[in-house]
Amino acid sequence: MNRIVRFPVMAAATLSLIVLMAGCQRLKARDQLNKGVQAYKSAKYEEAINHFQQAVNFDPSLPMAHLYLATAYAQQVVPDLTTPENLKNADLAMQGFQAVLAKDPKDINSLKNMASLYFNIDKYDDAKQWQMKVLAVDPQDAEAAYTIGSIDWRLAYRNAVQALKDVGMQDDGAGNVKMPKKTCQELIEKNTPLVNEGLDYLHKAVEIRPSYDDAMSYLQLMYRRKADLDCGNEAARKDDMAQVDEWREKAMNTRKANEEKKNEKANGVVM
Repeated sequence: MNRIVRFPVMAAATLSLIVLMAGCQRLKARDQLNKGVQAYKSAKYEEAINHFQQAVNFDPSLPMAHLYLATAYAQQVVPDLTTPENLKNADLAMQGFQAVLAKDPKDINSLKNMASLYFNIDKYDDAKQWQMKVLAVDPQDAEAAYTIGSIDWRLAYRNAVQALKDVGMQDDGAGNVKMPKKTCQELIEKNTPLVNEGLDYLHKAVEIRPSYDDAMSYLQLMYRRKADLDCGNEAARKDDMAQVDEWREKAMNTRKANEEKKNEKANGVVM
């Protein structure tokens, strides 16, 4: 009978010990998390990374530890730099955000950071896909729509400049009517999907946020790229350039109004 009694007692003791150890690990993790936050606030990113990594080691189930570790690595990523070290930091940051998303696929902060990391290492198609995931969670995210449109413009502009350079021309920003027909046809194939998609998302950004002057600025830039594709259709080119003038004017006026509102608010706080 004594043996039969001992087994439940030993099991309970073992369970209590496991719970106690788990509690200690969580406390250690939170302590490292707090130390990491203080280091991060002081711009000591390497030290912060060390503390956050220890927090993850102590309690891998703590989403905040993965998020902070990923954010610290992301802070180390230099935009438009594709050195092995920079790509490694980007990859480590992505691993952290992916760990958060594994528990919460709709975590907006992690989705946006994934998009930003891909953008910073020049993987624009991936960046667009992640921004689309942001919009799937929050269809009213104007910045996500704007970013997709701005990426499309960047790619379309790059294609146009290279195509013109190949025939000894420079972009005139007004449809490049003197480019050879062959060059124009090549641009139609490369840029039509980018221009159409970019215009859709930039218009969506302005629809969501009517005071979005940056999106308006990119709309006038994108209509310049649309004018490249008119290929001898002067009426269409004039229509596109009219859109350029309209959106440039809207961007200037909206930016001015935004600055005035900002100044009024600042003056109100001072008073």
